[in-house]
Amino acid sequence: MTSDLRDRKATLRSRLLASRRSLPAEVRALEAAALAAHVAALDVTPDQTVCAFLPVGSEPGDASWLDGLRCRVLLPVVTGDSPLDWAVYDGPSALAPAGFRLLEPTGPRLGASAIAGASLVLVPALAVSVDGVRIGKGQGHYDRSLPLVKAPLVGVVRDSEVLAEVPGEPHDVRMNGVLTPSVGLRWL
Repeated sequence: MTSDLRDRKATLRSRLLASRRSLPAEVRALEAAALAAHVAALDVTPDQTVCAFLPVGSEPGDASWLDGLRCRVLLPVVTGDSPLDWAVYDGPSALAPAGFRLLEPTGPRLGASAIAGASLVLVPALAVSVDGVRIGKGQGHYDRSLPLVKAPLVGVVRDSEVLAEVPGEPHDVRMNGVLTPSVGLRWL
């Protein structure tokens, strides 16, 4: 990665994170309720698997959106610099604190390849461009996992975080859609 690209990504991340931190709690709560309603309306059946995540900090959404998924839900487990591991979400009582302020499932680990069996993957993002380029927090956990996916990838962002352009690299796996509080699921 060139220093110019690295600088552009760092500047964009800083701006997006500052904007997220500035949102009042009541706005976050309204967005979380809207996202939960949109997730409940997704076209998934009980026999399918959705890979999702539990939002932390100023990420859009909250744990309530998992209740709307009437299917098998897998949540990520961070395993160092490897691709993400995955485990079944069995409700809030089966979660434990982990690194990066995450809550992770306490059940058996299914391995990094479990994401390949998903029918849909909801991906955390700081922003997604209209042509599908996603920028995350810069740790690379999803960058190492998304190449294993054959299902649609949906970046979860605020409406203002769908941008005309996001700096990308050749290894970036593009999103097929975005899920936002106001619009819901929009295919790119």
